[in-house]
Amino acid sequence: MFKKSFLPICVALVIFAAQIGKPLFAQKLNADIRLNQVGFYPQAPKLAVVVGEKSTDFVVRDAAGKAVFKGKLSEIRNNQHSGKVSRIADFSSVKKAGKYTLEVPGLGKSAAFDVKPKVHREVAAASLKGFYYQRVSTDLPEKFAGKWARPAGHPDDKVLIHASAVSEGRPENFVISSPKGWYDAGDYNKYIVNSGITMGTLLSLYEDFPLYFENFNTNIPENNNSIPDLLDEVIWNLRWMLTMQDPADGGVYHKLTNPRFDGMIMPDAADKPRYVVQKNTVATLDFVAVMAQAGRILKSFENKLPGLSDSCIVAAVKGWEWAAKHPEVYYDQNEINKKFDPDIVSGAYGDRSVADERIWAAAEMYATTGKTEYLKGIDLKAKQPLALPTWSMVQTLGYYTLIRTSENLKTEAALIDPIKKSVKDYADGLLVDLAKQPYHTVMGKIAKDYSWGSSSVAANQGIALLYAFKLTKDKKYLNAALGNLDYLLGRNATTYCFLTGFGSKRVMHPHHRPSVADGIEDPVPGLLSGGPNPGHQDKCKTYTNNFADESFTDDDCSYASNEIAINWNAPMVYLSAAIEAIMEQ
Repeated sequence: MFKKSFLPICVALVIFAAQIGKPLFAQKLNADIRLNQVGFYPQAPKLAVVVGEKSTDFVVRDAAGKAVFKGKLSEIRNNQHSGKVSRIADFSSVKKAGKYTLEVPGLGKSAAFDVKPKVHREVAAASLKGFYYQRVSTDLPEKFAGKWARPAGHPDDKVLIHASAVSEGRPENFVISSPKGWYDAGDYNKYIVNSGITMGTLLSLYEDFPLYFENFNTNIPENNNSIPDLLDEVIWNLRWMLTMQDPADGGVYHKLTNPRFDGMIMPDAADKPRYVVQKNTVATLDFVAVMAQAGRILKSFENKLPGLSDSCIVAAVKGWEWAAKHPEVYYDQNEINKKFDPDIVSGAYGDRSVADERIWAAAEMYATTGKTEYLKGIDLKAKQPLALPTWSMVQTLGYYTLIRTSENLKTEAALIDPIKKSVKDYADGLLVDLAKQPYHTVMGKIAKDYSWGSSSVAANQGIALLYAFKLTKDKKYLNAALGNLDYLLGRNATTYCFLTGFGSKRVMHPHHRPSVADGIEDPVPGLLSGGPNPGHQDKCKTYTNNFADESFTDDDCSYASNEIAINWNAPMVYLSAAIEAIMEQ
């Protein structure tokens, strides 16, 4: 919407446009025309959604106002969540590079969008750069952070052993150093479990498209060190994770945290004591998986990172051995708080099953060492239907790794073929009734898609579709994955582009402490908002309705729909960068 101060100018432009017969300015922007607000590849599908049933025609105009395509809207599609109706505008035949708008006579026009090669490269780079803005224990100078420059927060060189985490040689309040890593979400704590899925997703992206990242720069301090920026960013968190392993026995602490969440202050103003808490099996196996995967990837950079690969693999083996001796130690924050002080009330990331972490860790250890002994006793049978990766359900990361490495390791067909089939079957299930969906996306077909962090559901669905494309070379999977990227960038029922810094209707008030506290109008860029969540757990008063696909509010009080998190950003990086890499091939 236009600010009030611009209204006289806008009215004058409309009057002037009407007088000279220029239809480009005779139509007002209309939020009922919804599309990817960044743009489209020349050779890819191009769809928009028009909400309402009255309109039947649309026009695509170039920057000069010339009509370059006229089309008919689709038959009415009914929204299973809200009951609203919509039609689809398909303008895929517009392939010439340029800037365009889509107009619906009598309704209005869309914001301008691009058609060009590499149209999502900036999206991919920004979503990766989002991790830089989450770095702990370092200044973010203006040279790299722009107007979001800030002093270092949390040196984490004097972290206390919590009473739940004592062990031989590390009594209560023993001091360890555990710097670096990423702030997990809108808060300032660091969690091994959530780092696990995040690192696994980013490392898998590198393994799947290594050549693409040779020239993929994001203006970070390590930019010129001859290591891909994706790996440089991952290594910042990897070095922190290594400090979370007890060197005496190989077990891994659950998290590094304040007892309670900080207020909406900047990182350098947050100075409460920090603790590492209980070692457990889930965190340790997440750690094992990450270290095994990082270890094999970093072997190729031994000359630039001497010893790091070996350190990762040694840590993975020690963690695996600890988990074998402690097969079911779980983190139960409520029980810990009954026994120990201080109480810990930051994100629990509690998980009551370790089966999926064991599958993931076993797959990574096997892929790194080639030793089938790591798969013994592990039920690798792919669950039906396939479970999208979440912080508490990670076995599919292991399946992706087995698919990726099966040729090199000559993995038995009896093991790998059912896993490949499960991925394809899951993707096929996503595609069922796609042509009936109100936004023509696989995202949102069922209300369950709109869970906490629903944006990551869309991104992870896209990744599964890309693996199906990799297995079959059938473009229907690629196009559906691209449709979910379109969803994240504006073709959705909220009308928002969910990646900060992008789109004509932008998320401006994420639940993210630096974005709230820094005094800068624009939020930190490149962060993926959580997206619609009908649970409304935050009790914010600014939700406009309870429809599953519209349960979003751009309000920093809304940690249920508008927080950011590293495990949501990672699949956004994967989806956007992988599509870029594929479209360049």
